[in-house]
Amino acid sequence: MKYYKTSEIAELVCVHPNTVRLYEKWKLLQPVPRNCKGYRLYTEDHLEQMRLARIALRCNFIEGNIRNLATDIVKTGAQGDLQKALNMAYDYRIHIQKELTKAEEALEIIYKWLKDEVTVGEETYMKRKDVANLLNISIDVLRDWERNGLIKVPRSPNNNYRMYGAYEIRRLKVIRTLRNANYSMMSILRMFKYIDEGKVSDVKEIIDTPSLEEDIISATDRWITTLIETIENAEEVIVQLEMMIESKEPRIP
Repeated sequence: MKYYKTSEIAELVCVHPNTVRLYEKWKLLQPVPRNCKGYRLYTEDHLEQMRLARIALRCNFIEGNIRNLATDIVKTGAQGDLQKALNMAYDYRIHIQKELTKAEEALEIIYKWLKDEVTVGEETYMKRKDVANLLNISIDVLRDWERNGLIKVPRSPNNNYRMYGAYEIRRLKVIRTLRNANYSMMSILRMFKYIDEGKVSDVKEIIDTPSLEEDIISATDRWITTLIETIENAEEVIVQLEMMIESKEPRIP
């Protein structure tokens, strides 16, 4: 049996040796035996497990559940149950595809919102707590959206209370839909900035393309692209696991 040193495994998968040790600590690799001098002895199985871990953890995972699913696949493979890990990878791919569908459906609501017109008539205004109850969100969430510039609520000239009318309610419903679909507040703010300026030619491109002025960019700032990349990544995980399973099957002479 061929054995590898920590530095050799690291070089083969293009990581620092400390990353290999960290993956072992996180149980992303099966237990590593040591020789009489205490040096780690990595096998071909460890090498393939490292490759699996590098593939699974490559993407810009944002939602904690998505990262946990990917990590669980790797840990299950490290425990030796490759078939279970493969089945988990299939479910993982389905999960990401559902997230993508939800994100795209949220955009359809945006297009519908842009086409709808508020009925002109006697305006009825709501209080903040009533709006929170209507949308099934907390008052703190409403404050957070306003504080981050997603909505500007007019105030009464009489008592300076916020006045949530039909336009504000519709805009808040759009924000809620996008947040439930895991779009970041930065991407939503970017979209509204263009819409408020009358630039509504391609909402999908706007919400998925961070501007140069955005200093810190996360995966949910380009959520559609991230999900597509993650689906492609899931396909690579499946291929790697299938190859690992095939290598374990007895060869017929």
